[in-house]
Formats: sequence, structure tokens, C-alpha cells
Amino acid sequence: MTRSNRQRLNAVILHALIAPMALVWLFPLWMMGVFATMPDYGIYAPGLSFWFGANFLDNLANLQRTTNFLHAMTVSIVVGLAYTVLSAGLTAMAGWALARYRFFGRGAVLAIILGTISLPFFVVIIPQFILVARDLGMANSWFGLIVPPLFNSLGVLFMRQAFTMMPVELFDAARVEGVREWRIFLFVALPLARPTLAALCIILFLTSWNNYLWPLLIAGDKAMFTAPVALGSLIGISNVSWGGIMAGAVLLTAPMLAVFLLLQRHFIAGIAAGAVK
Repeated sequence: MTRSNRQRLNAVILHALIAPMALVWLFPLWMMGVFATMPDYGIYAPGLSFWFGANFLDNLANLQRTTNFLHAMTVSIVVGLAYTVLSAGLTAMAGWALARYRFFGRGAVLAIILGTISLPFFVVIIPQFILVARDLGMANSWFGLIVPPLFNSLGVLFMRQAFTMMPVELFDAARVEGVREWRIFLFVALPLARPTLAALCIILFLTSWNNYLWPLLIAGDKAMFTAPVALGSLIGISNVSWGGIMAGAVLLTAPMLAVFLLLQRHFIAGIAAGAVK
């Protein structure tokens, strides 16, 4: 068997193994779309259907009427974009400082950041809520939704690794030419770290888009509900609007799948950069 034939055989075997796993992963998404087109009681029907119904528009209308879902999605988009830009900027600057500067306590700072990764969010969420809502009075505000979750320990380590792998001679040459530090960071380091930064931005936006617990706590006013919180409000004590929940879940999932498919090249390049080097 020639080398090309072996490669084709290996590719066929690999796809034969991966295809069932992909179907298992896609099946819940398919059923989410099916349930989004059924009435609320369709999920409990004795004869479970695997094909689409005719109630999608009715479920959307009920969802919008009950939760003002389009406004909630607008809030989620604004929060997600602001969070992504600010958090990516902060994590990139922190990663640059930890990678390229030598200062007293640098090891301690790095150890603290590593420690926060293993610290469950539930440990700090109550003190954080008390600080933001009671002491600062920032409940039901854009500040309360966006700023408290900004620091991302994993993102700092992610960017630090990207900057560490860059040749230090490049930055030294820029300093010899008289380029200021902030210009080196903005116009030399960040462009080189673009794949990693793109992957980080995708992760940050998905994190904000799917965040439920913190917006639920800090936004008691319906005008500040994000889309996941608005969907959660459909779950009542005695009545659950499953059709509306599934229709809203489709609206939340479709843009994220589209974003990932469009930017998967950058995402894979950013993830692979650290693994290869």
C-alpha cells in the first residue's frame, strides 16, 4: 500500500469514528430546533416527533410578548461587545506586563492569578454582589453588568504565553529606534498576537453571551435583563413555556454558531499557536 493510499484509509477511518460523535453532539441542537416549533405541551407528547412543527412564529410572538426578548438580546449584545473589548484589552496589558517586565512581586502576582483559576466563582459572587449592589449602588446598571466580571485569569495567562513566545530582540530593536513602550505594545506586540487575541475575544464574547448567574443577581429590573435571564423568567412555579424557551434558545444559539463558523480559522490558529510553539 502506497503512502497516499494509507493516508486516505486513515482519513476514512478517522471520519468513520468522528461522524457518530458529531451526530451525538448535534442531536440536542436538532431537538432544540424541533421543540422550538412545537406548542408548550409538545415536549411532553407521548409520541415524540423528530421533525419540525408549525408553531415557531407563535412561540416567538409569545416570547416577545412575555419577555420583550428583542430588547434583552440587544442588552446582551451591548454587554457582550463591551465586555469583550474591555476584558481583552485588560488581559492583553496584564499578559504583556507579566511576560516582558521584571518587577518586585512578579512571581507572587503570577501565583495569585494561577490560584484564582482554581477558585470557584460561587465563593466570591456573594461578596462581589454586596460590594457592587450595596456599597457602590451599581445594581441595575451597565457598570454592574459589565465591569465586575472583567478580569479573566485564563485570558491573562493566555496572552502572557503569546507574548513570551515572541522574540525579545524585536522589541529591543524598537526601543533602540526610540519607539515608546505603549507604541511597541500596540503596533508591534498586538499585531503579532492577533491569532491568540482573536481566539481570546471569541471565548470572552461566548462567556458573556452565556452568562446567567451574575446578570440574574445584579439586574432586578426587566429593562436590564440579558437574554439568558429573560429566558429563565419563562420558568414559573406552575407553568413553563417550553416552546418560548426553545425558540429563544434557537435565537441565542444561531448567532454564536455563525460567529464561530466565520471565525473558526482565527480561533484554531490562536489555540494551535501555543500548542505548536
